[in-house]
Amino acid sequence: MSENRSLRLLLVEDEPGDARLMRLAMQKNGYAVDLQDASDGHEALCFLQRQGEQFVGALRPDLILLDLKMPGQGGLEFLETIKKDENLRAIPVVVITTSALEADVFNAYRLGAAGYVLKPVDINEFVAAIHSLGQYWFKLVRLPENQE
Repeated sequence: MSENRSLRLLLVEDEPGDARLMRLAMQKNGYAVDLQDASDGHEALCFLQRQGEQFVGALRPDLILLDLKMPGQGGLEFLETIKKDENLRAIPVVVITTSALEADVFNAYRLGAAGYVLKPVDINEFVAAIHSLGQYWFKLVRLPENQE
């Protein structure tokens, strides 16, 4: 990925407090990211498919951070939908959730998740988890250039 642009992230998270915490953690860790939000799977699909006036100019994310437990279209349903879509399936999706259920972990990977992270409750632990996540996804891994 080119060094002259920030990483584009789509955060699919229904809790505004958790979305603010994610922004804070990115900032505290010094990660230069373009972080867009969607409050559920349906809104995230509209964003990715540029459906609706507010998403006409939406840029394809390099990485999706996905909560599982959301009203409406939940995380697993969203993951299954985009991994079946030829135009979206290559976008890596990392699940960040409070669910430690083995069935959720198994199903997330079965449906194509690139990772599964338990969301820490403590703010300092959350910032540390995002630091570790960022070291891998933002510093170590080479993501493809967007074709837009």
